[in-house]
Amino acid sequence: MLCLVANSAFAKSEKRSVRDLVESGKKVGIHRIVKSADPDLIYSEALKYYEREKWRQAGDLFDACQAYFVGNMQEDSIAYFGARSKFKGRDYVEATTRLDEFRRKYGRSIFIEDAEAMLAMCHYYLAPDPTRDQTVTREAIVAFSEFVERYPNSKRVEAFSNLITELIERLKEKSYLNAYTYYKVQRYKSAVVALRNALKEYPDTPHREDILYLIAVSNYRLAHNSVEDKKGERYLNLLDSYYSFINEFPESKRCKELERYTKEAKDYLDKNNIDKQQ
Repeated sequence: MLCLVANSAFAKSEKRSVRDLVESGKKVGIHRIVKSADPDLIYSEALKYYEREKWRQAGDLFDACQAYFVGNMQEDSIAYFGARSKFKGRDYVEATTRLDEFRRKYGRSIFIEDAEAMLAMCHYYLAPDPTRDQTVTREAIVAFSEFVERYPNSKRVEAFSNLITELIERLKEKSYLNAYTYYKVQRYKSAVVALRNALKEYPDTPHREDILYLIAVSNYRLAHNSVEDKKGERYLNLLDSYYSFINEFPESKRCKELERYTKEAKDYLDKNNIDKQQ
């Protein structure tokens, strides 16, 4: 019993001494502030570090005092500032986890709009370049879209709408690169399917001419190198893709190349009495 009283007295003494040092302007380390077990001191020091943009220290202190304020009016603000410290410190993975939890737990907080904006930005910063998997890019688009729908009068709407456009362009690029990979490795049948899907998904892609051209070339190479019983059908596919190309890009420098391929196709079809209108 005497030991417990002594330990309690020591803790109170340590709390007072750390607070006294801080209030007297002495520099006190984060670890010692946390060990003081003084919730108000830890919180106030966390805010000071936050205001000075010392994000790592602020985040550590907000984490340290969070358990003391469960059920308190300050609970959501501590969770918010802790998550924002991670965001500002560019730890977007951890910030994403915390902001998603904040959104689910404190849906009526005064910080909810800012939290959801930061969550969308976390996805944006984590989204990779078009050569890599675009799952996070799609998550960012969803997050921005939900924000714009939920807060139509927010000052962030215009900027977020622009970011949505930017990310969609990234998806268009990825779709094209995926399809082009099949062409590059000479898997022309798969290339035709992937290229057509890219056009179907993103008809306004900036690679539209490239895609239509590659479809025509892929069809030509499929036909030219085909077994005899498939040549006719594949040359017909070439003609279809050629006409699709010249209908949209009659002045393209690629027309002459494609005309050579279509001449070969027509000569074969005429020689084998195959109707070009099939």
